[in-house]
Amino acid sequence: MPPTSPAIVDPNPMLDACFLGPYGENDSLLERLVTEFLRDHVYWRRNFHPEDPPAIPTDAAFDPGYRAFEARLRRELHALSASLKKSVPFHSPRYIGHMASDLLLPGLAAQILTLPYNPNNVSEDAAPVTVDMEVDVGLQLARMVGYPHDPAIDLCAFGHLTSGGTVANYQAMRLALALKAFPVALRAAGVPGLGVPDDDWAAFNLGPAAGTELVARWTAWLAAHSPRERATWNDRVQAERIEQRGLCDFFVAHPELNTPWVLAPITAHYSWSKGMKLLGLGRAQLRLMPERDMRLDIDALQETIANCERERQPVLMAVGVFGTTEYGTVDPIDGLVAARDAALSRELGFSVHVDAAWGGYLATLFRNEDGSLRARDEVARGFAHFPSPGVHAATAALAESDSITIDPHKLGYLPYGAGAFVCRDHRAMTLLSESADYVFHDNAARGYRARYRNLGQFIPEGSKPGANVAAVYVTHKVLPLDHAHFGCLPARTVRSAEAFHQAAVAFASRMHPLVRSIVPFPPDSNLVCVAFNPAGNRDLGVANAFVRRLHDQLRVDPGAPLQDRSFFGSVTTLRPQALGEPGMRRILDELSLDAATDGDAEDHLVILRHTLMNPWLIDDRNGISYIDMYFQYLEQRIGALLPNG
Repeated sequence: MPPTSPAIVDPNPMLDACFLGPYGENDSLLERLVTEFLRDHVYWRRNFHPEDPPAIPTDAAFDPGYRAFEARLRRELHALSASLKKSVPFHSPRYIGHMASDLLLPGLAAQILTLPYNPNNVSEDAAPVTVDMEVDVGLQLARMVGYPHDPAIDLCAFGHLTSGGTVANYQAMRLALALKAFPVALRAAGVPGLGVPDDDWAAFNLGPAAGTELVARWTAWLAAHSPRERATWNDRVQAERIEQRGLCDFFVAHPELNTPWVLAPITAHYSWSKGMKLLGLGRAQLRLMPERDMRLDIDALQETIANCERERQPVLMAVGVFGTTEYGTVDPIDGLVAARDAALSRELGFSVHVDAAWGGYLATLFRNEDGSLRARDEVARGFAHFPSPGVHAATAALAESDSITIDPHKLGYLPYGAGAFVCRDHRAMTLLSESADYVFHDNAARGYRARYRNLGQFIPEGSKPGANVAAVYVTHKVLPLDHAHFGCLPARTVRSAEAFHQAAVAFASRMHPLVRSIVPFPPDSNLVCVAFNPAGNRDLGVANAFVRRLHDQLRVDPGAPLQDRSFFGSVTTLRPQALGEPGMRRILDELSLDAATDGDAEDHLVILRHTLMNPWLIDDRNGISYIDMYFQYLEQRIGALLPNG
């Protein structure tokens, strides 16, 4: 059934001030902010021991060497500025390709403001201000997904920024492995009185909550001993840990255990494959689960878990995706959490991680200003179909996951280099702690915030920019992570996706004499794919060649002026390995295509992919719908490509 017409996107003065703008409309605001705070930065420099004489003399600018340097600098900056004009115009409503858009002005200004200070968020010694901000950002994101976020309680969450979702996923695997193997190390070291299970299998399968409680008991037990005893016991346990022994030696020492699997949907980001290799677990231990309409098949997952139970095959974690990279679909996180809990009751423990790199900020639509979860009917006001019952249930279940990846530099509209990892219970982070006397100091007894000011002890990086943190922190303060503030942004983009879906259905009807066109999956978020096949064609290869030719008019061409492109889009593929034969057959039938029969023929379907992030895709003030313009453009291009057009 075609979607009903979505509600008109009302102009929002708050959002008008949020971006530099498609036409640079807010250039004077950004210029005033940058100028004001650059001057403020210089005043700060001048007021740090003003008794010191200037190191650069006032007449230096008249020196020939100075002028020559300035000339070279200007020449290279002009060259850079000219070359950057060939960049992809992410800012434009005509860009609907990959997961990028214009940048939120609060984050852009905060990053520019912070860059000259150059804080290194490895410790409070190098970044006394922005380290605190990063701890707060972790708590802000925890609140957004429903994790405990009060540092005064033991069960508080913890999060930190990374360079992107890829590194955040690595961190999730790293923490899950440390937590899973730690009870085995305690047992091997012979630590008494902690309630460690009697055999390796049971110790390896405690589950993340029980494992974290065991870490807390171990920490308290250790603190109750004398410094000498503490050092002795700590050395004994460290010697048995998987991080110390290495994977090979650890599993040789514990022959009852096999290398654990990671269960992830086939739509999972390729970072999971990279992470398995980096951690030394091996790509073979990554088991990809089938999908139903590009959403994790919970029945297949449960069957795999049952097989693991029978074969005593440990599982490290099960991964759900909240907004797939290619289709924007949302896995049933509630089903994933239920599968974890059921397996744990049968003594097969593992973590649940949600890769919400793309869709994480959609959670703002589901949060009240007090942090509570909104009912589905409340969220649905103003939308045609969003959210589906499944999306609402999945969002509610985020709070029950063990860790999550979120990318502020995607739907957070912030500069690149800002991913995030958040775990539900910070006490597990003890297992990732590293020591370095020259930068980290013992502050374990000083509380949550003081502990995490030494971020470098817990994160994968050794150095990291504080400017990225400032960008995220300020943005979250200006636009709190609830439906009334930040949520206005994804709300507008979801409405655009519903309008796009409706326009795609109308386009398919209008173009039926020339081309078959379908939306393979109803959108869960703000990413919509469209498939095409010239009328009368049944050959999959011919259909793919047609879509590639169509995409040639939408892709970035470094050799051509940007102005030659009316719109920018992207492509992806549908494969039977992901969809399953019935799902692939359904889509091919709807397009009047035959399945590939020749072993050398293409077995996948190339489709156009549209990321509808730009807030001005529907410009009500000027009476412009870039969505309608896009489909008119497609109609023109298809007419030019087809002989009977």
